[in-house]
Parts: sequence; structure tokens; C-alpha cells
Amino acid sequence: QVQLVESVGGLVQAGGSLRLSCAASGRTFSTYNMGWLRQAPGKGREFVAALSRLGINTYYADSVKGRFTISRDNDKSTVYLQMNSLKPGGTAVYYCAATRGGMATNKYDYDSWGQGTQGTGSS
Repeated sequence: QVQLVESVGGLVQAGGSLRLSCAASGRTFSTYNMGWLRQAPGKGREFVAALSRLGINTYYADSVKGRFTISRDNDKSTVYLQMNSLKPGGTAVYYCAATRGGMATNKYDYDSWGQGTQGTGSS
């Protein structure tokens, strides 16, 4: 399994932007489809975005479509989540995840997880 480490998140003003990154260990990063999921306090872990192995295909949750962008750099074994127009009070822990299977929206389809990093839009 690939090891994943997210960057430190942050607190930004509502309407602001934040970019999360997730670095993977090993030389097999390009063989994984990647995803970002998040978990708000008291809620389950929900899908945010997914990206194919070569970074060509993407899929987003309706709640972030048009505001968030997932991307990857296979040479750096890193996946990114650019978050724009953050909403106030939108506190959540963001997790990057990897799967050897197809692009996934279900958390149970992911094989490896990062430790999570907090992203917050303040009012």
C-alpha cells in the first residue's frame, strides 16, 4: 500500500482559498486513482473529489463542483485539492485516499488513507 501524508491545512476567511497537498511514498503513485474526502464534526466521511491515474478524468461532489479542483503531479507523487470560495463555518478534516481499483466515490473503495488535515472557512 502507498503511504500518504497531507500538508497542514488552515483557516481562511469565507470566500477565500486554500490548497491542500498529499504526498505519497513509493514509486507506484501513478498506478493509483486518487481521491479527497472530508469529515465534518459529528458527521460521516463524505466524498469530495476523485482523479484518475494520469490526471485526465475527474469527478466532484455536487457541493464542491465549480469551487474545488483536484489535480496531481505524478513526478512528485503528490495530489492536490485547490479549494476556492470556501464557505463560512465549513470546518472539516480532509483526507486524501488512494485506490488500485477504479475511480471511487465510496469511502470503502479506498485502500490507503492519509492522516487527515483540517480545512476551515471562517465567517
